[in-house]
Amino acid sequence: MTYKRRRLRILAAALLLTTPLALAPVLIPPAQAFGFGRIVYDPTNYAQNVMQAARALEQINHQISSLQNEAQMLMNQARNLTSLPYSSIQQLQQSVARTQQLLSEAQQIAFDVQQIDQAFDTTYGSASMTATDQALISGAKDRWQTTVAGLQDAMRVQAGVVGNIDTNRSQMSALVGASQSATGALQATQAGNQLLALQAQQISDLTAVIAAQGRAQNLEAAQRAAAQEQAREQRRRFLEPGAGYQPGNAQMFPGGG
Repeated sequence: MTYKRRRLRILAAALLLTTPLALAPVLIPPAQAFGFGRIVYDPTNYAQNVMQAARALEQINHQISSLQNEAQMLMNQARNLTSLPYSSIQQLQQSVARTQQLLSEAQQIAFDVQQIDQAFDTTYGSASMTATDQALISGAKDRWQTTVAGLQDAMRVQAGVVGNIDTNRSQMSALVGASQSATGALQATQAGNQLLALQAQQISDLTAVIAAQGRAQNLEAAQRAAAQEQAREQRRRFLEPGAGYQPGNAQMFPGGG
């Protein structure tokens, strides 16, 4: 073997020995070889840490959502507890007071049970057989004046109730608007209660009108009944037997011959 062939064989053998080292992955020597602490990578521990971190993040998200829900609930409660800024109670009370004032100004016979009983025992009672003709006429005049006053009172109450219509209309519009724009349950409830109060006030006005009208009609009927009773007494007196006609001497030409 020549020197040249021997050299080629040695070079080929060297290449065969170095090729696996070149193809093998580069291995980093542990940190301990450089004088540092040893670091060990544990895939299982790493996966557990990731899972724990994910669960903790999920719990934090749940807590954030819970706090948001509680904040929204508190805001809703605050809106539900907000009072209605509009109130019509004063206007309704004034309307009721005006109607009551008109009823309290009833003339002659007021809306009082004792006074009514006393009037029907005297003025509207049976015609007295011992009363003078002048007393009968005076009683009839008093009853007529009471009837006219009752009709006037009824018309005054009706006029007052009609005057309340404009106030009731404006209050109703304001309350309906407040109810529709209510931000919470309390405002809606208060608006509804005030609408019920308005309805109650209107019913009281209607009751007052019916009472005043009924009073006027009853006074008129009582006057007719008393007038019929008085007419019977006056007819009795007219037909009552008396001394009759007494003839006398008539002198046509006084002082004549």
